[in-house]
Parts: sequence; structure tokens; C-alpha cells
Amino acid sequence: MLAHKIGSLLFCPTCGTLLDSPKDNENHVTCEQCTHEEPSSSYDGIEVITRSHPDAFPSALRQKRKTQTKLHEEGDKGTLVSEKCPECGHMEAYSKDKQLRSADEGTTVFYTCAACNHGWRVNN
Repeated sequence: MLAHKIGSLLFCPTCGTLLDSPKDNENHVTCEQCTHEEPSSSYDGIEVITRSHPDAFPSALRQKRKTQTKLHEEGDKGTLVSEKCPECGHMEAYSKDKQLRSADEGTTVFYTCAACNHGWRVNN
């Protein structure tokens, strides 16, 4: 009896357990549950393709780009972003960037909490 194949995975024909891939120069793979021995030749011609979800490895730049999506339309409060307020812990704030220092230095980001109106700033 040979293993059941689904995609690039092989399952034990006796108990249904997922079988490990054969190690170098191994003639067979032994099922950890029922000790069924599957010949290594069952793995011949299997192509394994792995893909990562775009959110699997988050970066600070991607997260910042992702959070600046809504524009607040009342007055000139700025952009509504996902930023934790240090005062009340609310997870949304309005942000505005300004160039306050010399041109070769980063901008200053001014935040205002959407819940309690607490303001703070961060130098980029």
C-alpha cells in the first residue's frame, strides 16, 4: 500500500499521519504513529513550492504605508493613522508632517489622539 498524495504532501496509507520528507540517502520513511515504512521513491517527481503571505514578514515601512489610508474631512486635523496614544492608549490618531529642522534632516510628525486630543510629536 502506497502513501496518499495531496499536493506535495504524503500521508500514511495506514493511519493518515503526515509523513516527513526522506533524509539524504534514506531508502524509506517511517511513520511516527504506526511505523509504516514508505519507500523514498514515493517522493520522486514531487515539486515543493512555498509562498509567504505578504503580511508574514511585516516591515515598519510597509506598516506605516498601510496605516495612512483615511483622510479626515473636518478641518485640517491631518491623516487618521493607527498610532497608540501615550496618554489614553487609544489606537487612532491624526498625524501631520512638518519640516522644522534643516533640509538634510527628517521631518517632525505631530500626532493628535482621535479620542482624547492629547498631542505629541516624533522626529523622523
